[in-house]
Amino acid sequence: MSSLALSVLLALASVIAYAAGAILQEYVASTAPSRAYAPVDRPGWWAAVALNGTGAALHVAALAYGPLSVVQPLGALTLVFALPMAALFVHRGAGARAWRGALLATAGLAGLLALTDGGTGVTPGSGERAVLAATAFGAVALLFLAAHGVHRPVLRGVLLAAAAGVSFGIASVFTKTVAEDWAWSAPLRHWPALLVVGVLAVLGLLLSQAAYRGSGLAAPLATVTVVNPVAASAVGIALFGEGFRHGALGAVLAVVCGAVAAAGIVLLTRERLGGDRPGRTGGGRAAGGGRSRTPAAPVRGPGRRAGSHADAPGPEVGERVDVGTEARAGTDLEVQVRSGAVAGGS
Repeated sequence: MSSLALSVLLALASVIAYAAGAILQEYVASTAPSRAYAPVDRPGWWAAVALNGTGAALHVAALAYGPLSVVQPLGALTLVFALPMAALFVHRGAGARAWRGALLATAGLAGLLALTDGGTGVTPGSGERAVLAATAFGAVALLFLAAHGVHRPVLRGVLLAAAAGVSFGIASVFTKTVAEDWAWSAPLRHWPALLVVGVLAVLGLLLSQAAYRGSGLAAPLATVTVVNPVAASAVGIALFGEGFRHGALGAVLAVVCGAVAAAGIVLLTRERLGGDRPGRTGGGRAAGGGRSRTPAAPVRGPGRRAGSHADAPGPEVGERVDVGTEARAGTDLEVQVRSGAVAGGS
């Protein structure tokens, strides 16, 4: 097997692991709503953590055997794999609009990643790394606060997913800086960057878990999948000397691809918002499907014993009578009379 084929297989295995982890996270979020960020008492959540870790390891291995231009676009297939897997394993199908949104987000992201150039291998200095870390934590905090300022679960989930995507993307940037500057003779020299990687990775995991609460699978997963590499690419362009292939044309195409990916996320969010609208309840219908009636007071004649059906007065001419039993203690049947003109009556 060639190195390229092995790289593709590892990248696809990484995508499947990420998709399975996301499905488990959404399932745990829907069944354990009391623990939004860290449902540590649920074995399914730990399985999701293990699957996400496995996906990351397989992705790194794929990059070791194949070029970035092949491996990164394949990573955009996570959402495309997740939807049918969710329908197959947890019986949560996706509608036509969700599929359109997923395909748009995937195509836009794949095109954007394919246009990104690897750059010249420039490594930012310690001062730039400090600014980057502060900016990343600030952006995550702002998105977190914005998420808790909205009341719609889907919008809150998308904002939390965006915060998770920023966390994962910047963690990837710091991982790259450590990998390029690593020296076995002085491993402790990189502890600040490793600390930032650890904190951002944990934040991304917790935020992504909370994003699935009440938001479904597709919209949060698409947001994380798109924001993660976009944030990393933006930092790569600013600090690592990266750019886009084909010069100005590549930059224009990258903007178009970004707009397509954003349109996919918007479509997924609107699809979920439409599904969360409260259903219409027919007026005048009871819970059991019958016509809802307001019980009328029983009509009693003077001197008659209350509750006796034998003594109930008969209907007058021209009145419509509804007869029904009342749930009361006793054996008598009470007659309820509603006034209403009968056709032909006076």
